[in-house]
Amino acid sequence: MTSAIVMSDAQRRARLVRRHLLAAPESDPVAITSALVALHSTDPASVYLSAAARGCPPATRALDAALYEDRSLVRMLGMRRTMFVVAADFAPVVHAAATRAIAERERSRLIGFIEAGGLAKDGATFLARLEDATMEALLERGEAYGTDLGAAVTGLRQQIAIAGGTQSLTTRVLFILAAEGRIVRGRPKGSWISSQYSWAPAPKPPATTAQLPAADAQAQLARAYLAGYGPATIADIQWWTGWTAGVTKKALKQLSTLDVQLAQGAAFVLADDDPADDPPAPAPAARLLPALDPTVMGWTGRDFYLDPEHRDHTREAALFDRSGNPGPTVWWGGQIVGGWAQRKDGDVVVRLLTDIGKAGASSVESEAARTAEFFGDVRVTPRFRTALERSLMS
Repeated sequence: MTSAIVMSDAQRRARLVRRHLLAAPESDPVAITSALVALHSTDPASVYLSAAARGCPPATRALDAALYEDRSLVRMLGMRRTMFVVAADFAPVVHAAATRAIAERERSRLIGFIEAGGLAKDGATFLARLEDATMEALLERGEAYGTDLGAAVTGLRQQIAIAGGTQSLTTRVLFILAAEGRIVRGRPKGSWISSQYSWAPAPKPPATTAQLPAADAQAQLARAYLAGYGPATIADIQWWTGWTAGVTKKALKQLSTLDVQLAQGAAFVLADDDPADDPPAPAPAARLLPALDPTVMGWTGRDFYLDPEHRDHTREAALFDRSGNPGPTVWWGGQIVGGWAQRKDGDVVVRLLTDIGKAGASSVESEAARTAEFFGDVRVTPRFRTALERSLMS
């Protein structure tokens, strides 16, 4: 029996820096997205800031072109029922591995809401007719916002009772159409920090279950994750994908992997990704990553790059909120060494929580100035506020 490869935290950090583009800059937004598998898009600003931090110049123009002109990137619901931006050629894998099941659950829930609210006895038929009318209106316009579609399709303006409140059918119907891959998000109303997206018919329908079974897609997604984030434990893979333990183990069984022993426990890398072949660690470089950056969110076991005390939301120097969402972080040599914030006057201020020496601190200050230049006149408040980010704002 072959013994597991032992890998230190320092080796993991060196690999993280290289594979997550935290040393040498990358200018192509699709290459950045693919290296990280997906960019978190719950907060729209995170997409642009994640790309800018890795050297995409200028991030807003390049990303807009990829998202809304050549469509080489697509914004979609994916792992953990979370919004992501992914490469268009990888979107079918994410859809089959994660989104398809979400769409099925949400369709069943909405049918239940429709019937419970007395809108129709046959909720499935009612919903199908409403979806057809919505698609017809969207095809006529080519691209439209939800308010425009609600004005065009009377049925969308009907209300349903959800969680003690009410919601128009517009939001739910568009959600399902998007989750099923029938429509895609277009340009937002306003600037790159807006989350009020237009909608357009999808360029082509997603793969069916027969064309791309869920199990095959899950194996492909697990492979992509390990290529970008390995070594990773089963808990890491399960958390990142949002799968059950059973699905996670089945996906791993379809891959050829090597066993790795970490300080955090047993882990895996792809069989063609032996850590013994890793190049020397790159020189440390400062990076200011935004809230919800995919690197910060890449593992559930984060002690190899993060002081556990800084996850405690009750501390004044907390880098995470009470729900576990990370705020803006400062990185040096593959570790989180502090936090940052953009003040109302546009200044980007940092607080180092780890001593990285004068050269490191100077590099961080230079990166803060570069980040402030990227923002220009735009002011961004993270959707999820942390104690440290709030304290830097005062």
